[in-house]
Amino acid sequence: MDRLRDPEGGCPWDLAQDFDTIVPSTLEECYELVETIEEGDFPHLAEELGDLLFQVVFYARLGQEKKLFDFPQVVDTLVDKLVRRHPHVFANGDIEGRVGNASSVDEVKHSWEQIKREERGARRQFSALADIPVALPALSRAQKVQKRAANVGFDWRSIEPVIGKVSEELGEFVDARSDSIQRQEEELGDLLFSCVNLTRHAGVDAEAALRRATAKFEQRFRRMEAMVTERGLQLEDFDEDQLDAAWREIKA
Repeated sequence: MDRLRDPEGGCPWDLAQDFDTIVPSTLEECYELVETIEEGDFPHLAEELGDLLFQVVFYARLGQEKKLFDFPQVVDTLVDKLVRRHPHVFANGDIEGRVGNASSVDEVKHSWEQIKREERGARRQFSALADIPVALPALSRAQKVQKRAANVGFDWRSIEPVIGKVSEELGEFVDARSDSIQRQEEELGDLLFSCVNLTRHAGVDAEAALRRATAKFEQRFRRMEAMVTERGLQLEDFDEDQLDAAWREIKA
């Protein structure tokens, strides 16, 4: 990193970057890492982790140049946070301390949320919804907002009323189909938000579920394309009934 950012003989592209300009690269590397894991491409996982680590090193270098922080501070901050948030592992907040009694998963979750609330309070962020990044993918952010609200008791007690809410929101969209596009968007947004709530109550991650559903559709669609091509045809020439028949054939 020192060589890449060296004004004399360094890389022109790396020298031109700042905090803002490398954010897109960071996001891209995160998504590539996720894709590698989801595809089970573990031989390349170390490479993708290295690419992500490079982003951390890059930010640390920029912070060092601006006299804001450096790489050791990044690591020290992480260690302090991990010790503080794991009192069930590090006794008395001591990195060498050991706790004798094992904690349950539920106890750990409760303690974790309590500690995070205290941290938000120390930063004068008193809302339960404080510090949820706006840049998160929409499904992930909706799930996180719902989880935070649930942690303070604002939640359905079972999955049945959530299912009913999804049906209700779908009905409201159907009723709004003759209204403005803005109204339809609002109702569809409510429906999507309710679907995220349903996945949460079912113990499913909404983002992962949609990625897998999209991947399944993509695989089936590609097979359908290949099947049609082998028959010397093109999908563009199919009518609705023929497309439906081809899709059902692939699913079968």
